[in-house]
Order: sequence, then structure tokens, then C-alpha cells
Amino acid sequence: MPDTLTHFDTHGASHMVDVSAKEITHRLAVAEGWVAMQPTTLRLILNRQLAKGDVLEVARLAGIMASKRVDMLIPLCHAIALDSAAIAFQTDEEHGRVHIQATVKTSGRTGVEMEALTAVAVTGLTIYDMCKAVDRAMEIGPIRLVEKAGGRSGHFIRQQTD
Repeated sequence: MPDTLTHFDTHGASHMVDVSAKEITHRLAVAEGWVAMQPTTLRLILNRQLAKGDVLEVARLAGIMASKRVDMLIPLCHAIALDSAAIAFQTDEEHGRVHIQATVKTSGRTGVEMEALTAVAVTGLTIYDMCKAVDRAMEIGPIRLVEKAGGRSGHFIRQQTD
């Protein structure tokens, strides 16, 4: 793990990291998060009974779109041409939870962790937006990196703690 923050130069000024000398490698990032809601809200989602339409499919598209625009949202992120971005859902009807998993891949000089994390965040926010009329108490989070592969820093897999 680096002992310095990479987005600051030796004088403390922020800058975009120069990745031009890095080797092009296959990069992967997987992130996850949850949206907690009333079980009745989740049933409305699963039965496609909300007036705004198919919540999970709209949220999936929003997350994929967000993964492609991270450089426009987070100031020092590189514009990355993604090879793929996918959003998967698992639902827990008993507890009223939607688990979101984003998997993002590219072949490039920098990783796609921010793209996967942003995809999860925007997917969760879209679920909230589409359901807030019936459940304003929904909660989003935690959002976290699950896996990262490619590049000099190697392969990271989160140790499961729950």
C-alpha cells in the first residue's frame, strides 16, 4: 500500500495522476451496497406496482450510465473507456433489502474502482428516487469495494466481515 496520497504533488497541490508510463493491463473492480426499505416497498418493486415503472431495470441502467461518467463527477478521475459494466441485484424480502453489485472491466493504465463504486451509489440513489413517494425512510449503504484486480497494486479481495 502506498505511503503517500497520489493526487497531491510534493508541494501539496492537487493533480491528476500521470498514468502514461503505466502498463496496459486488464482491470476489474467489483463494488457492493444495499438499499434498506419497508418489506412492503420491496414487494411493490418486485411486483412492478410502482407508478414510475420497473424500478430495478431503471436503476440498473442508471448505474451503468454513471460508471461511464465518473470523470465528470469526481474531479481527479481519468476518463476511462470501459469494456463492460454490469449491475446485479439480490433481494431479501423478509428484511426489505436490495443488494446491489457492480462489476466493471477495462483494459487500461488505471483501475476502475471509482467506476464500480459510483455505479452502486447511483443505482441505490435511483431506487430511492423511484420509491420515495411510498417510503422516505429508505437507507442506502454501506457502499464498499469487494474486489480489485489488475495493475501494480495487485489483487484485492475484501475479507467478509458480515
